[in-house]
Amino acid sequence: MTMLNIGLLAVVAAFSSGIVSLNRASRITTAAVLADGQMELYRALTYTSIRLEPSSIPGVAPYTTDTAYSGSQVTSACPGTPDECNASRSATGADGKTYRIDTYIVSTTPAGGRAVKRVTVVVRDPNNLSISFARQVSTFDASTG
Repeated sequence: MTMLNIGLLAVVAAFSSGIVSLNRASRITTAAVLADGQMELYRALTYTSIRLEPSSIPGVAPYTTDTAYSGSQVTSACPGTPDECNASRSATGADGKTYRIDTYIVSTTPAGGRAVKRVTVVVRDPNNLSISFARQVSTFDASTG
């Protein structure tokens, strides 16, 4: 009986571990889809339209402590603050869970090149903002419009 009990407890522990792993994988996959969707909003814009609404930029961590953050982000007024202009917003994924999408846009000029805008999208767990599930970075130059 003792041996059978130990074997059953091991099987239960394995199933429990598997459930946790599947849940985490589901969250990461959904976050990656949300990050890609946010980035697609910028790919549909012209170069001059890639910007953030200044009033939507949070002034607190984890937004300001992220490596992509810069005090000189590309900002300009966006009437109605559509999703592509919102620096930080909540979104519901296909799994029905809520995620926080933070966007950073910084203008840089590579050595010997022309100015580009570097867009970084970070998808975080809204219950623990120190956990980021997905990060996507893309650069845009003036040839996009």
